[in-house]
Amino acid sequence: MLTIGSTVWGVQDVPRGIEFWSAALDYEPLYEPDVDWAILVPRDGEEGPQLAISLVHDDASDRRRHHLDLYADDQADEVQRLLALGAQEVPEWRYPDDADYVVLADPDGNRFCVVQK
Repeated sequence: MLTIGSTVWGVQDVPRGIEFWSAALDYEPLYEPDVDWAILVPRDGEEGPQLAISLVHDDASDRRRHHLDLYADDQADEVQRLLALGAQEVPEWRYPDDADYVVLADPDGNRFCVVQK
């Protein structure tokens, strides 16, 4: 089963992104932010969509900066299912050694991540 875990929002200034989106949505960091990553959740503790703030180095006009993180109970099975539905692998993606995600593209070329829950 897949669920939308986070919408990942690329910004060039993570602290400013946290400040702006926390105020705009009445959200707060789920845990202490890293210099390049934070997950924001509703401040009132109610369930709601997460917004992940991710450091990017390109201008918004130069590349895609936003995508969905889909959380999977069984990542390998879900990746295979999505590929059978028409998703595509993104072969040029460079993964860090500790990556818990796989980058795919939908049939239109929009990228998303499948994250092992």
